[in-house]
Amino acid sequence: MRFDGTDTYVATDDLTMAVNAAIALERPLLVKGEPGTGKTELARQVAEALGLPMLEWNIKSTTRAQQGLYEYDAVSRLRDSQLGDERVHDVSNYIRKGKLWQAFEADGKLVLLIDEIDKADIEFPNDLLQELDRMEFHVYETGETVRARQRPIVIITSNNEKELPDAFLRRCFFHYIRFPDHDTLRRIVEVHHPGIKPALLTAALAQFYELREQPGLKKKPSTSEVLDWLKLLLAEDLDAEDLKGDAANALPRLHGALLKNEQDVHLFERLAFMARRQR
Repeated sequence: MRFDGTDTYVATDDLTMAVNAAIALERPLLVKGEPGTGKTELARQVAEALGLPMLEWNIKSTTRAQQGLYEYDAVSRLRDSQLGDERVHDVSNYIRKGKLWQAFEADGKLVLLIDEIDKADIEFPNDLLQELDRMEFHVYETGETVRARQRPIVIITSNNEKELPDAFLRRCFFHYIRFPDHDTLRRIVEVHHPGIKPALLTAALAQFYELREQPGLKKKPSTSEVLDWLKLLLAEDLDAEDLKGDAANALPRLHGALLKNEQDVHLFERLAFMARRQR
């Protein structure tokens, strides 16, 4: 079982090595990187490439680790007992299985994505240590122990908003997705926009990297944002000369696809104003 990328996902050598190492070690793969660098998509592509089903657990600030295991609906049981429902005699009727339980009881191997783990409380990763390590957990209400029939491929993503506990990190294989260089980004663009004119792509990427490297930028545009920007350029049927013609204004054409806050827009507006004064 080996991952080598797919036709729709450009995986660098170090990324494919990380995925395959995590599979071989049977440890969760912790993937960090800037938002928009394809961390979530990686899990979907691994599942597709290996021909495996996928379960996705999207983490929010209110998500608790227990929800990934199971939840006991005591309120519904109390209501049913007041109504004389016979279901109350079997507590398992009120156990709601979480994503980990579903992954553990699956008949075959699958990919389990725990997406944006850093959104949750700082104790969230610690609360999953034993479950992810031993691949089992105890259900106190029924007295049963749920064990994984087959160890799933676990991929965990983080945008680095919070530091993760050392004890959790020790149980993971770690990989940081660096922002792609020119050649890799060109390959990614050609996958998503095949047949794009070379001159337009060269001019657009030059302008894009120049924008990303601008000092004082609050949020650097990501891979997903440059793909959206190029899609708009193609929809407007612009060419390389159109991009050059707008260079004097500092702001790139259709900049709303790249700059996502007013501070960054104001930064480039000030740069344009200063450039005009120096003429």
